[in-house]
Amino acid sequence: MAQKIKTILRDYNHRPWPLPNSPWRYYQEWLDLLFLHFQVDYDLLRPLVPAELQIDQHEGSCYVSLVAFKMQNIRPRYLPAFRPISDFYEINVRTYIDQNGKKGVYFIHIEASKYLSALVAKKLSGLPYEESTMMRDAQGYHNLNQERGFSLKTIFEVTDEFKIKSSLDTWLTERYCLYLDKSDGIYCFDIHHPEWPLFSVQLQECQLNYTTGDIHLHNENIALIHYSPGVQVLAWNAVMIKLHQR
Repeated sequence: MAQKIKTILRDYNHRPWPLPNSPWRYYQEWLDLLFLHFQVDYDLLRPLVPAELQIDQHEGSCYVSLVAFKMQNIRPRYLPAFRPISDFYEINVRTYIDQNGKKGVYFIHIEASKYLSALVAKKLSGLPYEESTMMRDAQGYHNLNQERGFSLKTIFEVTDEFKIKSSLDTWLTERYCLYLDKSDGIYCFDIHHPEWPLFSVQLQECQLNYTTGDIHLHNENIALIHYSPGVQVLAWNAVMIKLHQR
């Protein structure tokens, strides 16, 4: 494991800014990822993001993405992973932030397939995890959040690896920090991982219903799809960022 982490830290030329000077605090693996991307109106997105954060745009367009994947081997730096809690399926709904040139993501909604995992992840990270009924079978991802009325059913097939990524492919995936809104201010988590390997996807079936504010994510308005087998991730402690008085 120590050698694996050294390899991750040596692979940094794809990053848009240098690695943090402080020691990393958490290790985790993001695996078997299905990215569903949606183009959305700025005026509908703005109320869902803290006013202090600047929404990033690609060629004048805003995006929201739903990402379904498996979280595995989450652990603090000096402790082993405990699989009953550290391994679970996750769905997050995220948008894109450019805060003074530091491009990251902001989670509008985030779900975990295990109650204890959601509880511990929320406690440690501050991210607004909720429990949801989620699974992955041989065909795709399935989820039902009865409390919120959210649902997802997918059947998909992974095809060819991307040889060349478009500017939008890179813009949507190569993000090396997470922004978090807490009661006392806005925080930023730095993260690091190898560059995303991306594959094309044939989406054979998608039944999707996620509504956040006035944004309705459904199968008919998917703009782009990606798949990745995953990356190994290092994360740093959250740091409050300097803003004008709230």
